Amino acid sequence: MATSMDLIKPLVTLVAIVNPLGIVPFFIHYTQGYSHAQRQRTARVSALSAFLVISLSALLGQQLLNFFGISIASFQVGGGLLLLISSLSMLNAQPAEAKGSAEEVRATEAKAAMGASIAVVPLTIPLLTGPATISTMVIYATQSRHWWELGLLVGYGVVVAVISALTFSLADPISRVLGKTGINVMTRLMGLILAALAVEVMATGLGKLFPILERAG
Repeated sequence: MATSMDLIKPLVTLVAIVNPLGIVPFFIHYTQGYSHAQRQRTARVSALSAFLVISLSALLGQQLLNFFGISIASFQVGGGLLLLISSLSMLNAQPAEAKGSAEEVRATEAKAAMGASIAVVPLTIPLLTGPATISTMVIYATQSRHWWELGLLVGYGVVVAVISALTFSLADPISRVLGKTGINVMTRLMGLILAALAVEVMATGLGKLFPILERAG
């Protein structure tokens, strides 16, 4: 039977990965020249898109693994490694999902200049919800034994979306109060938490792939 700590762990992991506070500088950068109403709309669309990515990953993750013939243990090891890499980026005060090349960044900025929406790309994908977020939701979805546990994961997607929307809506005052140093400190703290969770996920997967490791522990 799942304990309360087991139930809350996916939410802690999600908040650490998504880390909307660390994306505030990017939100301000990409919405320069926007009116207040346009910024608020961008925040809402980005939050809704993040919820859709999280919920679809939770609901369809198992089916995707079955389709490609990937074992849960292998995905846990791979997903945990991806989380660990993301946490290392955050410990260097970089967003967990910000992995685009210089060419991709320039292309995105060119699209924004042409009037294309930036709420989905790059704010939602890859800055808020990228491969690490998707992997995390798939891993926790495969560990769910009851329909209400899957529903809880979707509910956590709502919580993360609300946090993201509120953070982006208050981007300017947050940036003024915390400053770049404060945001970097928060990002590093989230990275440390994520690193510990990543090691735990990888250890679980390795224990299933190599039972001798579990016996040795």
